[in-house]
Amino acid sequence: MKKNQFDLDGLKKIADHTLNYAKKIGATASEIEVSYGTGKNISVRLGSLETLEINRDKGLSVTLYNGQRKGSSNSSDLSFQSIEDTVDAAFDIARYTAPDPLFGLADKNLMATDMRDLDLYGIWDISVDHMIELAKTCEAHALDVSEKITNSEGASISSSEGVFIYANSYGFMGGYPTSRHSIGCSVIAEEESMMQRDYWYSSARHVEDLESAESVGFLAGKRTLSRLGAKKIKTCHAPVIFEAPLATGLISSLISAISGGNLYRQSSFLLDSIGKKVASDQLIIHEDPFLKRGDASSMFDDEGVATQSRLLVDQGIINGYLLSSYSARKLGMQTTGNAGGAHNLIVKAGNQDLTELLKTMGKGLLVTELLGHGLNMVTGDYSRGASGYWIEDGMIIYPVEEITIAGNMKNMLKQIVAIGNDIYRNGSKQTGSILLESMSIASS
Repeated sequence: MKKNQFDLDGLKKIADHTLNYAKKIGATASEIEVSYGTGKNISVRLGSLETLEINRDKGLSVTLYNGQRKGSSNSSDLSFQSIEDTVDAAFDIARYTAPDPLFGLADKNLMATDMRDLDLYGIWDISVDHMIELAKTCEAHALDVSEKITNSEGASISSSEGVFIYANSYGFMGGYPTSRHSIGCSVIAEEESMMQRDYWYSSARHVEDLESAESVGFLAGKRTLSRLGAKKIKTCHAPVIFEAPLATGLISSLISAISGGNLYRQSSFLLDSIGKKVASDQLIIHEDPFLKRGDASSMFDDEGVATQSRLLVDQGIINGYLLSSYSARKLGMQTTGNAGGAHNLIVKAGNQDLTELLKTMGKGLLVTELLGHGLNMVTGDYSRGASGYWIEDGMIIYPVEEITIAGNMKNMLKQIVAIGNDIYRNGSKQTGSILLESMSIASS
């Protein structure tokens, strides 16, 4: 494996220069983030190269405070002259913004001091030619699943590396290199003039944690083939299982409802929910910022505040919110180290795999695709276009499409019957499939 190619010390010098100049021109406080990254992305379709992208990105983001006024500016030029121009621009903006007594850096005593390595950086030393061959292999395995798979939307491989430094005028400075690699494939199956598509992909910090190209292609093909012969179903109320990749969306909705911005704007269906039971006993969520190789792992948040491992939801009871320093001040609380979002949400799995979860459900709907964005964050009303499979006697009977599922998140969370151990790990929210007691299912 190649050595880390990034000049962390160089970024630290840029950070120091930026903060010193901000102080020189009169900023009462300042914070900056400077970053550099590279990436390769290729896609093939039907065995031929379709796109090849090689990128190198760099950027500086500056936020300055002039008393109770705030200004921000960005630049992709890291020369010292451009840095000073960017700082000047942020300071000029601060002159004209409305004052807010809650503006400012997070409290100094909350800054992170533990900077242990979370193993977030792993180089994939792969040539473009090898990436192309790997993508072709992935697509070929999808097409080989069946003669009914007649077309492809392509297979793609991506690999990116980057490094960043966050620093503020308290003297805090922290940063580290990261990487992200992925492989994906989407194909089309046809039968009696009816066409269906599906996909699969895998992503990870380190290449050795990726699923193989062959496995990704095979799953993409198998999932696509299984959707042929889809039918509509009659409007009804029935149990619903959200397949693990979609179950992450339910968790995201819950997290949005207990996040600072929605709370202080009074635009959440879970206002004043700390200490209250909002979901069934089955729902237990840990937030783990220190997960090795985790998608959202970090020792500090976007404001330099030390992150913390915590039991966020305990048997349906909300133990805490997700707050930045500003949203915390708006609510009369303290930041939770979540400026920038949640850090690795781990939903506790039950002891059933998806097959056993289907048997527990007996009769109902397994949802494998959702369409549109149908959640009213204020009321919790939920309505999405969907497709998946109709289940009877715990077995898949036939695929279904052109349906709408509806409910209210307040009830949906309380109707969680079981959570599978088929854990989906492509992202910052790790959960198995989730079985809900009942939802409204309408034919479109």
